This record gives sequence, C-alpha cells and structure tokens, in this order.
Amino acid sequence: MDYQDQSNSQNTAPIPPQNKKFGKIAVLLVVIILSFIVGYKTGIKGYVFEPKDFKIVNQANLPQTVDYQLLQDAISIVQTKYIEKPPTPLEFLYGAIRGAVAAAGDPYTAFFEPKDLQVFKTDLKGSFEGIGAEVGKKDGNIVIVAPLDGTPAKKAGLLAQDIITQVNGQSTSDWTVEQAVQKIRGPKNTEVTLTIFRQGKNAPFDVKIIRQSIEVKSVKWEYKDVDKDGKKVQIAVVTISKFGDDTRTLFDKAVNDILNHSVAGIVLDLRNNPGGYLQSSVDLASNWISHGTVVVSEAHSQGEPIKYLAQGANRLVGIKTVILINGGSASAAEILSGALHDYKIATLIGEKSFGKGSVQELVDLKNGSAVKVTVAKWITPNGKNLNKDGLEPDILVKSTEEDAKAGKDPQMEKAMEEITK
Repeated sequence: MDYQDQSNSQNTAPIPPQNKKFGKIAVLLVVIILSFIVGYKTGIKGYVFEPKDFKIVNQANLPQTVDYQLLQDAISIVQTKYIEKPPTPLEFLYGAIRGAVAAAGDPYTAFFEPKDLQVFKTDLKGSFEGIGAEVGKKDGNIVIVAPLDGTPAKKAGLLAQDIITQVNGQSTSDWTVEQAVQKIRGPKNTEVTLTIFRQGKNAPFDVKIIRQSIEVKSVKWEYKDVDKDGKKVQIAVVTISKFGDDTRTLFDKAVNDILNHSVAGIVLDLRNNPGGYLQSSVDLASNWISHGTVVVSEAHSQGEPIKYLAQGANRLVGIKTVILINGGSASAAEILSGALHDYKIATLIGEKSFGKGSVQELVDLKNGSAVKVTVAKWITPNGKNLNKDGLEPDILVKSTEEDAKAGKDPQMEKAMEEITK
C-alpha cells in the first residue's frame, strides 16, 4: 500500500508543515513494520539448525519438495525411544552431515569431525602411531592400498588389495575410509585385529598387529651392480613410499647423488606407493620432462582443464628409466608413472595400478571440522583418465606370496633385465 496516495485521496487540502513531519514519521513506521513482516515471512521459508533441541527450520529458500521434517522426526524418535543414552545434539548433527556427504557416492568425498581432521592432516607428515598401511575404499570395501616398508603392517604380511572386513570384530561394511583409519590407528604397543579377505583364499582370516610409532622417510636409494655386455655397471634403484612433505627434498638429494655416479639406468620403484601431494609428483616428473611440458591435467565438471607443467631442469633426461608399479600404486604415483610413460621416457613393469585419479579439496568448516570433496579427475598427457581404470604395465610380471617368502623379487629382476638388454 502506498501511504502517500491514500492520504491524497482522503484529503485534498494542504497539509500543515507540522502534520507533514508527523506524516513522514508515520510513513517510516509503516515501512519498517512491513519490512519486518515481509522479512519474517521470507525467513521462515529457509532452514536453520537450532542445536539446543536439534530443530531444523526452513530458512534458505530450499525446494519445498524436500521435507526436512522427516529428518527431525527420525531424530526425535531416536531421542525418545532409543534404549541406551541417545546421541548428543552435536553427535546428531555430525551424523547427519556425514550421511549427507556420503550420499554423493564417492569414497573420497567425506566429512571430518575435528578429531578426524587432525588425524588426516598428520598422514603426509611421515610420523604417527599405527600399523603403517594406507587404506582406501574400492568397490564398496575397505582395502589395503599399500603396506609401508619396515612397518608392522608389512611385517604382518598384509598385501595391497587385501580387503579388511572387520577391525577388532566390528564390521567395516558401512565405514568410510576415515572411520577405518580411526579404528585401526591407536597408541604404540597396543594390539589391533584385522579380519582380512584375500583373493585366492577360501575364507577370511585374522591378522593381529601391534601398533608402533611410524617414522617413514619417503625416498631412499641404492646402487646395484649388474653385468652388461660382459662389463660391470651400476643401476640406481630409487624407492618412493609416498609423496609427502619430505619427498622433493630427498629426491633432489638422490638425483644429485645419481649424477655423481655413472649409471646404466634408473629403476623407480613406486610399488605400494599410495600417493600424496600432487605438486610433489609434478616436481619429480620435471627431472625427466622438459620445462613447460604438461605433466597432468585436472579435469573439472565445468570449464577448461587445469594443466600442470614441468618446472626446472630435466636433469635425468637421457638416462634409461624403468618404473615398477602394482595394485598399491595410486594417486600421485600414477600421475608420475603416467606422464613418463606417455612421453615414452619410462617402461612400466609389474601389475596394474590401483586407479585413484581424482582430486580432493579440503574445505574447512566451523568448529574445527571440514569436508573433503572430490572436485576433479586427473588426465595423463595422452588423455587417459586415471580414475578407476589405473595403468596397465608394458610388461606384466606378477609377484606372489611365495616369492616374498622365498626372498625373490621377479619384478625387480625384470626391471634390471630391461635396463641392461
């Protein structure tokens, strides 16, 4: 309603100055009241969370086809009927967020409570207490991506692709990766029992492991003497366990040392390497790939792919290189392998890689929590989508439990043969 128009229709006589003043005040009051009413009516259409009573009120213009009262009703039933002590309002909230994020159907998109977030952030620092195995989710199962060398997991005989069906008797069937990590890790010198299903075995079996402090340097290197054309030559073997905080620095030291030796070739061992920082894989690839050349592309749902280019001097160019991969080679390990393979710099030997070629962004939320969400997929220079498919080796060489028990490494032997032929 226009107040000025109504005044003019009721009284055509001139309005005295003082009455005009009161008229303006009255107009202002009506505007304020109307604004309040409109704002209130608009506000009650959205949803807010009132933690005291776990009340959800529509306050964000969300589609009215979604009845959020259903969530409130379900929570109320648990609060009033659950035989044990019901969750706190905060636990209800975290559970609701975790379920909503999991509805994306992506094993790498997850919600972190504050305590889980701190565990996640320690993963790439190379120091924690647990069993020393990277876990992931594949085909709906919690699996061992890679047991790290020299750790309790490795010594207990865990293998890449082992499915963890239970942790201390609890089923993992509906767990996220983060929940599995939280259950498996624990204080030094405490025991955890994993129930493992392994391909080729008739039934699941238990593996008891004593947790320890895990200190893992991500890069180590050595030299092996082999015969080539009747002469003794050296081959550098560089093992990268993951792409963490110390990887670039240690790899630079390895390169400097290798360049001071006259080597016939390099074996880059990325077996059981679960990945890590994207930039670390780009930095390492730059030691072989020319400056400004694409190492990997990051494909998003919209817009042009983001291209990551090699930087710095390609100091290892011209040195014959073989890369060892297996089912535990994932993420950044697949980026490095895929790039060197696409440019015909390296031969891949071993078994098919894990197939984890997606990009996660960690977005902080209130209260020290966060959401890790998949925002893109990685594409090799030749256009191969690393997500799920993984990398097929040029030369397939399988490694069995019997080989490991006998101290044999047929994949490494084949790599040496490839360099010296």
